[in-house]
Amino acid sequence: MIIRGGRVIDPESGLDEVTDVTVTDGRVLTVGPARTDGATVIDAAGCIVTAGFVDLHSHAQTVPGHRLQAFDGVTTSLELESGESPVALAYAWAAAAGRPLNYGYSSSWAAIRMEVLAGHPRNGLGATFAGLGLPAWQGPASAAQRLRLRALLEEDLAAGALGVGVLMGYAQGTDPGEYTEVARLAAGAGRPTWTHARDLIEVRPDVARDGAEEIVRTAAETGAHMHYCHVTSTSTFHVDRVLGLIEDATGEGGTVTVEAYPYGAGSTAISAQFLAPDQLGLRGLRPQSLVMVGSGERIATVERLVELRATDPGANVLVEFLDDTVEAHRAILRRALSFPRTIVASDAMPLVAPATVEGDAQLDWPIPPGWTTHPRTAGTFTRSLRLLVDEVGESWSDALARCSLLPARTLERAVPAMADKGRLRPGADADIVVFDPAALRDRATYLDGTRPSEGVRHLLVNGEAVIRDGVLDLRARPGRPIRAN
Repeated sequence: MIIRGGRVIDPESGLDEVTDVTVTDGRVLTVGPARTDGATVIDAAGCIVTAGFVDLHSHAQTVPGHRLQAFDGVTTSLELESGESPVALAYAWAAAAGRPLNYGYSSSWAAIRMEVLAGHPRNGLGATFAGLGLPAWQGPASAAQRLRLRALLEEDLAAGALGVGVLMGYAQGTDPGEYTEVARLAAGAGRPTWTHARDLIEVRPDVARDGAEEIVRTAAETGAHMHYCHVTSTSTFHVDRVLGLIEDATGEGGTVTVEAYPYGAGSTAISAQFLAPDQLGLRGLRPQSLVMVGSGERIATVERLVELRATDPGANVLVEFLDDTVEAHRAILRRALSFPRTIVASDAMPLVAPATVEGDAQLDWPIPPGWTTHPRTAGTFTRSLRLLVDEVGESWSDALARCSLLPARTLERAVPAMADKGRLRPGADADIVVFDPAALRDRATYLDGTRPSEGVRHLLVNGEAVIRDGVLDLRARPGRPIRAN
């Protein structure tokens, strides 16, 4: 296959020129002028040709979730913040059904902790979301419980988990010493931790440890690679202090990486501790700051919030931390995304089905009316690129690096196979996106989160077309597992 006459950009080498890319046996064979005799030719005139995007933080680990992300330029979609456990079972489920995109998982500290401390079963992301509000898993663990927790994490790491995902922000009562133990375990296995930070001291003065300081201090104490998830949604108006801490830590030799997404509203399960009525005010939130993803209901009263938390604890809810339409708030998003070495990551959410769904309707395309999700599932990367190129003024090469090269580098010490992703050079995996820069834009909204982005003309995963001439191949399942061993 020859991708002909596109503007080929490879941020690693600095290549930015109109030329051809030849693909064979799932890899890039050559980058440069090519003869087309006997080859399948993809016309890329007027388009940018670059390495497919690597999403380190996606909860949309289903076929329809992957399809939405494909139109956002993603070729590798990883569940690392929450993770899965048992991780071997998660890989088996995905392999049995097949996936359009490459996939992989960290070990879920939260799911394991829920089982060990609260007796809540480890049974996929839905079960983890449903258990977020259980008080029993949110406090200190006994010595015996910590030993059991460690043993289960070790099982997942032995099964190839891509590190340990730590939802510390959902279990604020956890002893900081436990977090240090988890980081040491990950460091010993040569893998990162992926952390949803504990509260900042500005938000909760009595927090056991400031969430940002905890991450950078643990990196220094343990030598672990600490990854700071969705820095804007957990830092909001304090993001400059947090980014300063990260900059200081990396300057002193610590390994702290950071990610962001370009939306002011987050999304999580409604039972999350920080959405309890007595906790909302700490973040300047009200019940009216919350919108149910499935129904679009804006929660009007404390009483209604209490009711929903009790009757449907795993339900997805939008949380309006920042207002995308307010310039001062939008500036926060720009500063986080354009911070040196910030990685674009979506925090893509699972699709929510309408109550009337039957059978395999979720596999229909376009996604049927009534299904919805947070718009970051469909639009994070296209929206980020437009913001970085059009508003910040970054070059296409620098902006694309945040979507492909930097996330691949974040993982490659733990997962050597990632050294062949996020690049467009001979020998690299043929995970390639071809997009029209003039047409590239996100279309998903908070009210209609399943509208795919526009502008992606072709998307190859391991050399196989998932999108060709703007049309999705419904049969395509070329995604392969990404494991640490």
